[in-house]
This record gives sequence, C-alpha cells and structure tokens, in this order.
Amino acid sequence: MKYRIFLTRAAKRGLGSLASDVLQRVDSAILALGDDPRPSGCKKLRGEENFWRIRVGDYRVIYQVFDKELVIDIIQVGHRREIYR
Repeated sequence: MKYRIFLTRAAKRGLGSLASDVLQRVDSAILALGDDPRPSGCKKLRGEENFWRIRVGDYRVIYQVFDKELVIDIIQVGHRREIYR
C-alpha cells in the first residue's frame, strides 16, 4: 500500500532553504516514506504520541503517520541543531 504524503507550510519552508544537493537527498527520503513509513533507522519522538523522525545526513525530517487513512504528514524539515526548537 502506498501512503499519501502531505507537507505543512513549515516543512515547505524548510525544504526551500536547503541546498540543491541536500534537497535531492531529503526529497528522495521523503518519497521513500510513501512505501515504508517506518524505515530502519527511524525513531519515535518521546513526548509525542505519533511523531517520528528520519535522519538524512545532518538533516532531520519530522513526520506523523496515520495508518488508517494511509497518510503521512511531514511536519518539519531542517538541520539537526535547529529542528527540535
């Protein structure tokens, strides 16, 4: 089953600020979530019920998975030193 992927305004802003080589890597990682929403290496964020994160080098993608609706919401994309603020 393929999940639909939606981006929040903050995620779009984060993607827009990335360099083109990083953007390609992050974009392919986001698209891969459609096939496997919890790939190896993903981590569930503590303190949040349904928030997950994946690493792409020094960058992080924070997202939510809704299994019943087959939807993934990309919440935020950014550098690891700034993403959790």
